[in-house]
Amino acid sequence: MVTGSYSRGARSRRGLTRRIACTLSFFICSLTITAFGGEQQNATGVSLAELPVPAVVSKVRPSVVTVLTRGIPPGGSQHGAPSGSGSGVILDTNGYILTNNHLVQGVTSVVVGLSTGRLTPGRVVARDFLLDLALIRITAPDLVPAEFSRRTALEIGETVIAIGNPLALKGGSTVTVGVISALDRSVLTPEGETLYNLLQTDAAINPGNSGGPLVDRFGQVVGINVAIAPSAQAISYAIAIEAMTSHIDSMMARGTVERPDLGLIPLTITPSVAASFDLESDRGILALQVDQAKPAGQAGLQSGDVVTAIDNRPLYNMGDFWHAIEHANGQMSFQIATQGKSGTSTITVSQPALLGRKP
Repeated sequence: MVTGSYSRGARSRRGLTRRIACTLSFFICSLTITAFGGEQQNATGVSLAELPVPAVVSKVRPSVVTVLTRGIPPGGSQHGAPSGSGSGVILDTNGYILTNNHLVQGVTSVVVGLSTGRLTPGRVVARDFLLDLALIRITAPDLVPAEFSRRTALEIGETVIAIGNPLALKGGSTVTVGVISALDRSVLTPEGETLYNLLQTDAAINPGNSGGPLVDRFGQVVGINVAIAPSAQAISYAIAIEAMTSHIDSMMARGTVERPDLGLIPLTITPSVAASFDLESDRGILALQVDQAKPAGQAGLQSGDVVTAIDNRPLYNMGDFWHAIEHANGQMSFQIATQGKSGTSTITVSQPALLGRKP
């Protein structure tokens, strides 16, 4: 029996009027346990033709899975532990499944339901809360990996299909059709972090679609469904595949996303953080454990400094921080606020090469 979907308002902060932030509803579904022409090429160089929607569904549906989770409820009681249901998409025949981090965060067990109806245990092998991505691994024969788009640009208005398991309905996955409504959206999560590089679509998305694929008319995955705007109609978001491909490789190889080593631990400033560290700043990134032998320390950053902007882009959370670094060209201008004074340091950063994929 479905007991409800998870929906919370985003945190408000002073200064957020300069940002575009949306209230999100994430698709963790709590349960009580019981036509136009065109062509492109795939990864092997074979030309692909656009398909009718039923043909797309037939192609992709075997790659879509149900993710059933069980976690520990507030207070740590082992009785009445909440259950959740979401979706995922098969990456390869080695058993890697891509889904959302918010679906598996804090869970104690995962069961994956394949399109054949088979249930198999899974384990979370990688998570990244800034991208809201996670990898689950299962052991099962005859897995059907999805094809992922290599296109560098999608078009507003093109047809997309969302496939997933909303409300954990019996009988297999649900299919909805819409268009790409906008590109490169950013939204604020209930945890106060910003998600970037999102596709906006009007394809109907409901609790339980989280982690499922958004696919194009070639039958290739172009996004991973992640959130809806609950105060609106027909506004849903998916993480663009283009923005996550290299990160998925890193998660497979390392169990986490590899980011530049600046020699510091960044921390989003919240009211509780500001009070704990007696900070005058009410927003930005607090720099902790700055290593003076690494780029941040060499540029003059000190532990306890607050980075309020990078290249004149205001920072409100770690999503902003790493997004600014990812889009910098080696040299970045850090705007620093310390107690009673301000200053600017320039830090040179080289993106590290991703490690090889695990065999």
